[in-house]
Amino acid sequence: MAYDIKIKGGLVHDGSGHEPRRADIGIRNGVIVAIGAFPEAADREIDATDCLVTPGFIDLHSHYDGQATWDDQLEPSSRHGVTTTVMGNCGVGFAPVKASDHERLIKLMEGVEDIPGTALAEGLKWNWESFPDYMNALDAQNRTIDVAVHIGHDPLRVYVMGDRAIADEQASADDIASMRRIVREAMEAGAIGFSTGRSDVHKTADGDWTPSSEATAKELAGIAQAFDGLDHGVVQAVSDFDLEREGDRFEAEWKVLEAYARAAGGRPFSMSLMQRDFAPDQWVRILEKAEQMKAEGVDMRVQTAPRGIGVFLGLQCTFHFFMGYPSYKKIADKPFEERVAIMKTPDFKAQILSEKTDKLSGPGSSIPPLADLLMEHIDFVATKLFQLGDPPDYEQPPENALAAKAEAEGVPLMEKLYDTLLERDGKELIYFPIYNYTEGDYANVMKMMTHPQALQGLGDGGAHVGTICDASMPTYLLSHWTRDRTRGPRIPVERAVQMMTGDIADFLSLTDRGYLREGLKADINIIDYGGLQLEPPHMVKDLPAGGQRLLQGARGYKATLVSGVPVVMDDAFTGEKPGRLVRAGR
Repeated sequence: MAYDIKIKGGLVHDGSGHEPRRADIGIRNGVIVAIGAFPEAADREIDATDCLVTPGFIDLHSHYDGQATWDDQLEPSSRHGVTTTVMGNCGVGFAPVKASDHERLIKLMEGVEDIPGTALAEGLKWNWESFPDYMNALDAQNRTIDVAVHIGHDPLRVYVMGDRAIADEQASADDIASMRRIVREAMEAGAIGFSTGRSDVHKTADGDWTPSSEATAKELAGIAQAFDGLDHGVVQAVSDFDLEREGDRFEAEWKVLEAYARAAGGRPFSMSLMQRDFAPDQWVRILEKAEQMKAEGVDMRVQTAPRGIGVFLGLQCTFHFFMGYPSYKKIADKPFEERVAIMKTPDFKAQILSEKTDKLSGPGSSIPPLADLLMEHIDFVATKLFQLGDPPDYEQPPENALAAKAEAEGVPLMEKLYDTLLERDGKELIYFPIYNYTEGDYANVMKMMTHPQALQGLGDGGAHVGTICDASMPTYLLSHWTRDRTRGPRIPVERAVQMMTGDIADFLSLTDRGYLREGLKADINIIDYGGLQLEPPHMVKDLPAGGQRLLQGARGYKATLVSGVPVVMDDAFTGEKPGRLVRAGR
């Protein structure tokens, strides 16, 4: 019997971490029906000679919650071999919601995830109230790749508590019972899990703490009880352990997270893990606690990244070094090209370099105190500021940093930063690995990634669109860590593939994907391994209302298939849209 598609002669990495084998793959009706050597013909054949054939990558941590309601391509993730992305992390989202709270949730997402409020206001259709309604709205739209979604603590709290949710008030027993009921309803409708956000870096566009950031252990544990008796669903959290507040509050915060994880009916729990410069050993403490919980029977995981969690600084970006300077603030509202022209004049340059920055954070500002702290320590920060180049190099030695270059050239640091921002007609992007690069190398990243409780995540696709472009991490993990790395050990290809496929499918209890096996969904990548390469990030204006975002492409994806349909061929979209909503537990 003929196949719809036959993938011929590829080196098959099946997602299990086992040694690859050369084989053909037969696909019929969106499902893998044969792997091996077989003579049967197909309506379409794809030559995978000299290519890797892998399961489609599963992106554990994204924020396309708004974008997925109007955008059917879901870039950048769909450019990097991702066939399933999990949205609704960090406690933010757009459901459940009352009509009176639309603007409130937009300001929350704008502040926390740096997504232009104007784009959200124009793009969101708001044809839902309950979380099942929202899932139905997602399910009604075809797109390049599949999406799964957490129900987030922030919109849930606002829906139940109204104004009290953002006034630092504790939830009552009735509030908690209502939130638990709504989460259970979401899980029974197929939500992938429940997420909460407890980071001081996250603020609304008005500069307020997020609703979930102040929730008590009693509240979180009460909500997590919604998972009792379920055989699907995960719980997720992000926390910086109150770093921006006085004193060491690690133990108190851990008790909150521990109560939350233990109450979740045995369902898996994950939290973000990274090395922060101002608390460089915190990640070690987190891993020690996670190991202890695992030993006590709690399925605790940590979400890690394969490189620095990096922000881009530039005149087109959300942040840059001179945005708080008096002279710059006078021209900040002018069109980009006009600003650049003014900044190139010697008089303006001399004036601004004679000034000091004003404070950026404070009442009414969504900019976190961390930004002011970084400017106060700009001499240190500049030891980790890099120009990525083409192809982009994310693991550069300290001598490549702009601080080192300024010293070598005998130029004052701020002048070097100023001149660099103006390169490429003001479009230069300066890379700052704000996390995971304290020592200037990936030694600790390697320890985090290879920990037995680690999961690949933190790409943040769809979020921080004016300053971060980490949705390219799948391509980076495969190209840098298995092939190109020179500053330390590498990771075997079969293990890297498993980290992005089988490991995450197992964690999420997704039994129809994550592996190349007969009977499973035909989500497949065909990759020119030798030619796999990241392209440099660049800014585009393609969001609703003219909003801008960073995008990053890749070369080397001969094909990406979703449910047996090629959505990418030779690094270009085919126009096909087989992607749908994943309903967990169904």
